[in-house]
Amino acid sequence: MKFDIQPNINPVSAQERQDILRDPGFGTVFTDHMAILKYSEDKGWHDAQITAREPISLDPATCVLHYAQEIFEGMKAYRTNDGAALFRPDENARRFQQSAKRMAMPLLPEDMFVESVKQLVKIDQDWIPDIDGGSLYLRPFMFASEVFLGVRPAKEYIYMVIASPAGGYFKSGSPAIRIWVSEEYSRAAIGGTGAAKCGGNYAASLSAQAEAIENGCDQVVFLDAAERKWVEELGGMNLFFLCDDKTVITPPLSGTILAGITRKSIITLLRDKGYDVKEQPYSIDQWRNDANNGVLKEVFACGTAAVVTAVGHICSRDGNFTVAKGEPGALTTELRQQITNIQKCIGLDPYGWAVKLEA
Repeated sequence: MKFDIQPNINPVSAQERQDILRDPGFGTVFTDHMAILKYSEDKGWHDAQITAREPISLDPATCVLHYAQEIFEGMKAYRTNDGAALFRPDENARRFQQSAKRMAMPLLPEDMFVESVKQLVKIDQDWIPDIDGGSLYLRPFMFASEVFLGVRPAKEYIYMVIASPAGGYFKSGSPAIRIWVSEEYSRAAIGGTGAAKCGGNYAASLSAQAEAIENGCDQVVFLDAAERKWVEELGGMNLFFLCDDKTVITPPLSGTILAGITRKSIITLLRDKGYDVKEQPYSIDQWRNDANNGVLKEVFACGTAAVVTAVGHICSRDGNFTVAKGEPGALTTELRQQITNIQKCIGLDPYGWAVKLEA
């Protein structure tokens, strides 16, 4: 399916765009265009367009407003020496399908997903910030657009991609983040939608995140819903624990946490470096003991927005503790640099993860 390209006739001026890109923040300003496709049971996927970014009109009885049948992805485009590149977009496409399946939504073909992202980046390539840590954040999403109030999967959907120039993710500017252990709230349970990237999971994390902010922390870490014992993930990132014997532990994909693409990439990099990576449960008590006894050398979180970020201080009602000296370790720093180099097509990419876009 080819996209009908309809350039915005009133784009942001070059000077205004340049002013914005000096300090774009994260997720607060948007580019000139968006991608859109529609789906219906009788037509399938149709009307693929790249058009001016504009508000959308929804009937008050639109299904998504009542039953939250919605999914999304998070990915980035990076400025390179000769254009732009995406990082493993095929993995985003596959995860988008997995989320759709869990939420009883139609599967968008992988090639259609990737093409929609490529076309949007091509037309809005000038919006990629040329600053340290800058990127173009991409938000593909799909929602039930049928107008009805019955409780069943919708028969009509809209898929869209919007883009936002991005700088640093964490506002604190600290080299290592502080996280709050949530003891009252759970993010997901076995059999739920924890492995799907849907808005409801993030809505469920907001009260806990607010609690983290109130306690001077950057992020919240969730424990399992059954025993309130096992570490799962942060509000939007996966976790890794480096022990003194070159063992690296990360919580397993048991259906309650998101299968992060950065997580998957880091596991590959670590194993190629000779680390023993174990995808196994890790308790909050073990985390505290390993940190206090010096067994734990580094902890880092990873995700599309923050890439790889050191975790320095852990706070809870039971008391606080620090990993090592509360600063980024050598492995954390090395992994972040290696991934960002691949994303920006600097040096070798032995895995073929970077997808360069044609000029």
